[in-house]
Amino acid sequence: MITRIRDRQAFHPDLRLYSLFIPQRLVTPKTLPVVRRLSKLIRGSSDATVHQVAPGVSVRLFRPATPAAVPGPAILWIHGGGMVMGTAAQDDATCSHFAAAVGATVASVEYRLAPEHPYPIPVEDCYAALRWLAEQPEVDADRIAVAGASAGGGLAATVAVVAHDRGEITPAMQLLVYPMLDNRSLTPDERHRLWDAKSNRFGWESYLGDASPEAAVPALRADLSGLAPAWIGVGSLDLFYDEDLAYAARLEAAGVPCTVEVVQGAFHGFDAVARSRVAAEFLAAQTKALRSALRRGERQD
Repeated sequence: MITRIRDRQAFHPDLRLYSLFIPQRLVTPKTLPVVRRLSKLIRGSSDATVHQVAPGVSVRLFRPATPAAVPGPAILWIHGGGMVMGTAAQDDATCSHFAAAVGATVASVEYRLAPEHPYPIPVEDCYAALRWLAEQPEVDADRIAVAGASAGGGLAATVAVVAHDRGEITPAMQLLVYPMLDNRSLTPDERHRLWDAKSNRFGWESYLGDASPEAAVPALRADLSGLAPAWIGVGSLDLFYDEDLAYAARLEAAGVPCTVEVVQGAFHGFDAVARSRVAAEFLAAQTKALRSALRRGERQD
């Protein structure tokens, strides 16, 4: 059951101080080159190994400390950045955590960015990474989660749709962390942080290019039946709050199991910028959902 409870008056106590300093908007057409240059300075973890999976597409691979004796679970992780920025290395800590805490092989995909590479290129890059991951000898192809945050969550939702339609791989679940799902979410609010209505318009226009929104935007897909079970987490002060709960409701109406985690008073990307109890609890909820989904159907041989 999905409950809409939202206190629009206050930031979460753990996030109030952060809210005073974090901007409403991180990227614009003018700031994008600077943000991209800064992202290139991110030093990834030495725990990751890099593998080329297709032309222009690579993954940063994290393995559990104790590999399973039989093929085990895996996670395809897709980084955020509004479709126009970001790098796989920015989420190395999250991927390393999932590998250790879930006991899964984690592949974090370096997909090509819009506007230089609009839809469907980022989706096909991520799907190529999913196919590559499913072919690895240590991976049980029936126990793969597609997961991501923000734009990465939107791409994870799209990859889940593509996987269903093509029938080659059946994800065990889709983990969507404040996912970017609907190009129509353009309502401004002074409590938004990091990603607001103007940023969202720029990100979607860059990603869509000349494509039909009906083909590219997850929220515009008419039939959601048959998709992988979902977990959706979002803050109540996130631009994506309404679209994420609407998508969750449509999944449930289509017979797709969906768990929703709403963090009251949390803004977009709060867990990435605020070292806090609420951020740790949000990560713990994701970890629990992944463990539960990926242990189902575990091989015993």
